[in-house]
Amino acid sequence: MNTRKGILELAKKTMQTESNAILHLASLLDQQFVDAVDCIYKGEGRVVITGIGKSALIASKIVATLNSTGTPATFMHAADAIHGDLGTIQQKDIVICISKSGSTPEIKLLVPLIKSGSNKLIAITGNPESYLAEQSDFVLNTYVEKEACPNNLAPTTSTTAQLVMGDALAICLLELRGFSSKDFAKFHPGGTLGKKLYLRVGDIAVKNMVPKVEAHSAVKDVIVEISEKMLGVAAVLENGKLVGVVTDGDIRRMLNKYENINGLTAKDIMTSNPKTIEPGVLAVKALNEMQANGISQLLVAEKGAYQGVVHLHNLINEGIL
Repeated sequence: MNTRKGILELAKKTMQTESNAILHLASLLDQQFVDAVDCIYKGEGRVVITGIGKSALIASKIVATLNSTGTPATFMHAADAIHGDLGTIQQKDIVICISKSGSTPEIKLLVPLIKSGSNKLIAITGNPESYLAEQSDFVLNTYVEKEACPNNLAPTTSTTAQLVMGDALAICLLELRGFSSKDFAKFHPGGTLGKKLYLRVGDIAVKNMVPKVEAHSAVKDVIVEISEKMLGVAAVLENGKLVGVVTDGDIRRMLNKYENINGLTAKDIMTSNPKTIEPGVLAVKALNEMQANGISQLLVAEKGAYQGVVHLHNLINEGIL
């Protein structure tokens, strides 16, 4: 295969093979899945997930997903477990073992050690008649007819099925726990997703300078204020009350309209009733407001009291956009 068409066809075939396997996976779900979810939900310990080879990599990802959605989990490599890491499993923990065949030497050695305690064992395996399945309390069947690999050797479709089964567990547990967007934000404070859920307009505006002029301020002073504060805008106040805004665009329109700008004031060129946003509003809503109105900044005000500016560049720098 050395043509672009051949590459695309193989890529599409790979995706089709895996998507068909996932659709079939849904038909394999049964009461054991429900019981496994219930066991984890009612458990008092963590979820310890183990596997070897590619299954170990999938186990690590499922651990991350569970931890980020409210179910405490930890990873234990099956090979390391039989060489000293078995102590990872505490008395009330629930163990999930992932293995396509369910009969690898490491799994056969590890399972009896797990079963010697009182821990519940959940199998995610493509062979419901394997040693692992027979020894487990719950079996989640991830059988796939074939790998996407042309030689049916490289773990591809099978690992995708394992990953999807882990996602299904995590989402069901998330729903049972009533895990909300606020909870998600607590667990993702540094990421873009987390910022969208907790970062507020006031958190950003406080870092900016506060451009403002009086309604009677000369145009020259307005231009200086906009330039110095570097936000492309200046709020116009009258008797302490926000009455308008002057933007870079207003300045350009003024220069096109007037031959002589001497004597003009901020009130003469301002836009009345400027769009504002309260400091307690989520920053992502500020982005939505800017996009809806085709503007790059919003004045921040609460109960009519002007507090500052939030600019599109702020949102970009924070990763909101």
